[in-house]
Amino acid sequence: MSLEVAVMKKLDKDLPKGRSPYVTLLDWYDLGQKLILVMERPVPAEDLTEYINKRGGSLDEMEAKVILKQLLDVAEKLQDKCIFHRDIKTENILIESTTDGLHIRIIDFGLSCFTTQKSLYRLFFGTPSLEPPEWLRHHWYRAGPTTVWQIGAVLFEILHNQVDFQTEGFLKEEIKISNKFSDECRDFLRKSLTAEPEARPTLKQLQCHKWLR
Repeated sequence: MSLEVAVMKKLDKDLPKGRSPYVTLLDWYDLGQKLILVMERPVPAEDLTEYINKRGGSLDEMEAKVILKQLLDVAEKLQDKCIFHRDIKTENILIESTTDGLHIRIIDFGLSCFTTQKSLYRLFFGTPSLEPPEWLRHHWYRAGPTTVWQIGAVLFEILHNQVDFQTEGFLKEEIKISNKFSDECRDFLRKSLTAEPEARPTLKQLQCHKWLR
């Protein structure tokens, strides 16, 4: 069985009550050379990149908080199920606009895997520009700190108009956190984008950050 299918079948088995925070697998076909996945398609919905572009290239802090709170909740759910998505980015986050507000759905589990707290990875799978600093410097990474780094990169792109986040550029200070945001917001960004993985907060700690209260 494909690892992507195994991950999604596990998610389907443990769907939370209410609205699903990730797009579900409806069926799949193994054709030997090809694997066909039949996925749920939420309507109306658009990926976060498109959603941001339609609103002038960035969102304000209040709307960013709505998205980040949900994103952290989904990431925490995946971590509890020992699933490492590996490629959290604006293109892999769907925004559903409903009468009761915005709802996010995580998509594309093609690079995901099962993990443990002690798992150490020495092959990088994901978007190269969003790789965590520890991969650039030491060629290893872990699930929790990498997910936190990617969530910080998502928030950076949500708030900064027409700026594509790149790990290497951020570490070289070629791109910087803007001073126009609140102190709490900039603190959230700085902590989630801390270069040393051991110094990065956990997902639970970010959920309790003062900016999100």
